[in-house]
Amino acid sequence: MNELLKKLQNIEQRIGCLIHIKDTENWGNLSVFKKDCENLKKLLYEVDELEFTQQLEKLDNSIRFLEERCEEGLTAMERVRIVRSPLRFSLKDILENVYEDYTELGGQGEFNVDPAMVVAKANIVRRIKKKPYTSSVMVIGQEVGHGEEFRNGGSCKPWGNEKALRYMKVAETEGIPIHFYIFTPGSYPVEEYPGAAQQIARNLYAMTKLGVPMISIISEGGSGGAEAIGLSDFRFMFSHGYYSVISPEGAAAIEGRVREGEKVPRSLIEACANRLHMTAEENLKLGTIDRIIQEPSLGAKSDDFSFFPRIRSEVIRATDEVVLRTKSVRGFRAYEVKKKKAEKPEEAPQIDIPWDLNPTETKRLLALRSKKYREMGKQGFGGEALPAENIFKSLQTTTEKVYYTFRYDVLKGQQKQVKKVIKEVSGEGSVLVKRLTAPFTSAYDVIRRKDGKKSDKPLAIATPASNNGSTIGPDPLELTDTYTSPLANEDRTVSCPNAEKYGCEDLWVPDLYGEFCGVCQKCGHHFPLEHQWYLKNIFDPDSIRAFNSDFYSMNPLNYEGLDTRLQMARSKTGLGCANLTFHARVMDVQLVASILIADFRNGTVGSAEGEKFVQACELAKRKKRPLLAYVHTTGGIRIQEGTLGVTQMPKCTMAVREYIDAGGLYIVVYDNNSYAGPVASFLGCSPYQFAIRSCNIGFAGPRVIRETTGTDIPPDYHKSRSALRRGHIQGVWDRRDFRRNLYKALQTMGSPSLYYR
Repeated sequence: MNELLKKLQNIEQRIGCLIHIKDTENWGNLSVFKKDCENLKKLLYEVDELEFTQQLEKLDNSIRFLEERCEEGLTAMERVRIVRSPLRFSLKDILENVYEDYTELGGQGEFNVDPAMVVAKANIVRRIKKKPYTSSVMVIGQEVGHGEEFRNGGSCKPWGNEKALRYMKVAETEGIPIHFYIFTPGSYPVEEYPGAAQQIARNLYAMTKLGVPMISIISEGGSGGAEAIGLSDFRFMFSHGYYSVISPEGAAAIEGRVREGEKVPRSLIEACANRLHMTAEENLKLGTIDRIIQEPSLGAKSDDFSFFPRIRSEVIRATDEVVLRTKSVRGFRAYEVKKKKAEKPEEAPQIDIPWDLNPTETKRLLALRSKKYREMGKQGFGGEALPAENIFKSLQTTTEKVYYTFRYDVLKGQQKQVKKVIKEVSGEGSVLVKRLTAPFTSAYDVIRRKDGKKSDKPLAIATPASNNGSTIGPDPLELTDTYTSPLANEDRTVSCPNAEKYGCEDLWVPDLYGEFCGVCQKCGHHFPLEHQWYLKNIFDPDSIRAFNSDFYSMNPLNYEGLDTRLQMARSKTGLGCANLTFHARVMDVQLVASILIADFRNGTVGSAEGEKFVQACELAKRKKRPLLAYVHTTGGIRIQEGTLGVTQMPKCTMAVREYIDAGGLYIVVYDNNSYAGPVASFLGCSPYQFAIRSCNIGFAGPRVIRETTGTDIPPDYHKSRSALRRGHIQGVWDRRDFRRNLYKALQTMGSPSLYYR
């Protein structure tokens, strides 16, 4: 009877699983089958064993039929529920069944730096010609746990991501591969140091150039939380997993403009899950992952022990493939790896491929990683040059690269070396002369003191003429009156939001948006201004030359309603996307600038914006010019582009890292509202970040923080001063001093390899 009871309990569990996936008991008579199980429990010791067995088999067949039907017609939202099931396998299950042994780092269980992020030094066994070979790997991933509330559902706090980064660097030092496992609905949105957004940006920045093979496997991949450990050389997805720019519930709340406290309609959640193209098959088609690991029907569970050998063979094979790409001699071994995958996917390749890389192989690994992310999201925008134009553009790029390399690296480099030698020799010579003449100088000073000849006249100090004098003109760094905001045309007054606190007087609009530059004269509060004000007031007159203006945002996922919204944004702004890139000058210092504009879909970043930013980085790197990223506003990644949008985070960060490594000066200035993905990647990784006073900077807005953490945040939680106090930015600028401060930054920051140094 014990065996029969176990079978009955198994059937009950399967019924519960179907109810969880369908989110209802009314599908396929599940409620009836559930009652049948309850009745059988009561009759366990009252009916004949043979009769009980027959009823169990009948019930088992009915449930199996429903499971097959469910598997055949799984929707995107049902896959999300599968991933969130408490019966699903977790990272700990993988560590115990895929790896031979492991040691958890950074604390264990509840006593951990962040229990939602698990890091372990593990050994994985490869069998080659029936002999076991043990290899060390670093395993890093989110841990959901099985009912363990302290795991926070796999939602990592900033210090959890910091722990992951610390041990990534340990793996690089030891020269061992890293296996990332992604089980997260998203990062925990708090700004306390090291900060949710800023820490994800640091992780991405470091991962772009980690010199070891990296493999990532996605079960539940939610937005920036997934990207914190998602940038890798090979990306898997479990067949029943999901990878998305935002959760379906979050997308539905945005799309339906649902107020806080109101319930999001279920039908809208289901629709958004389908629109986001978050399943493994859809992501493989989009090119955001490389391969799918097939799971059992309705997803693998923690007790599906036959599934774990498949994970082992797949991660070994993927690591072998990544390593083989870096080898000069690899043809036969690469063929063997592919052949074994086709013949016996359950078995790992039976050939010895050492996973440690020499410097040449590491260099090739990083080049392949860069190329991989450079190509992501290419199908998500329009305006790409035609094949013939691409050839011309490629030729122009090569010519520019040769010219600027010769001009600044060769000629200027040699000139710097000559100057350095002359300076060293003259320095040595001056010391020698000083030593030779020291006795005579001392004797002369003694004679002068005896004669008592002391000059009572003070030294003449040259002072610049006053502004009223004829020798000095107006300060070129002062703002001019060449442009006045159209907001100044209204004849009315507005109240400063700080009037009650500081006693600010009402402001007459023509003054406020005219000579006051949108700044309250009493408290310094900055009212928002259109991006054209900055174009006209910050840069030298007539110095702006836009490039890639033909790029435009598209609707690659055919997201319902997006085409209309994009058309409205184009009509409103005259721009093809939210990113305006251009050449400009500040006091004759040439720079490359990228502006995320509020009026175009709230400055959200999609494939077109990401591509334009990457090309701006490449241009600035080629011409050895500073790069300015001014964030007029950004609402994050454009959710309607799905994972094509979210992959712009690693893609753009890769471009920034390569630009900075080449000696570039990258300056970021935040304004108005700057949130989410861009701040958690290519903006937040800058060593020089500044903010315009009164702007908001953060990872998530107050409502998301309140719903996630259950606590209210202070009114100034996201203000620039708070970001400065946490160390996320390096300064707060007054809008009226933007040009002056920018010029100062250009003169005092960055490497000597910039063209004007």
